[in-house]
Amino acid sequence: MDVLSAAFTALGWAGKTPDLFSRYVEQQAAGDRVVVVVEVDERPVGYTCVVWTSDYAYFHQAHIPEIVDLNVLPRHRRQGLGTALLDAAESTIAGRATVAGIAVGLSADYAPAMLLYLKRGYLPDGQGIAYQGKTVPPGATLTLDDSANLMLTKRLR
Repeated sequence: MDVLSAAFTALGWAGKTPDLFSRYVEQQAAGDRVVVVVEVDERPVGYTCVVWTSDYAYFHQAHIPEIVDLNVLPRHRRQGLGTALLDAAESTIAGRATVAGIAVGLSADYAPAMLLYLKRGYLPDGQGIAYQGKTVPPGATLTLDDSANLMLTKRLR
């Protein structure tokens, strides 16, 4: 995971620290998270996670597992690796639940991800926009950053 941390840090993604990946491994060992890594030439180039208990209030209350932190290094995108990660995550969830959840950011940076999720059958969860895990009430003002998301669900079986 240090290879992934270094690669994402080199891109200016400060949050992808070795400590983050260590926490992911600890949470996986505890059964709270499943980490899926995709490799090219035996080197990790992307990953995603399944969390069984979502921080997003609606998914948490509805017991919807969430696919989180889906990332593929930019030079390896558009090669089907994100699709492979989603396939693995959905297969993992299907063993325990009938619905998968996922968040997508609202800025233009997330347009390719949003299109991918929609093509795969994910639909808005009907709760509106979420910010930091909570539904945004009508009339509220929010900052359009990585915490502003449209939450999507997909029936798996």
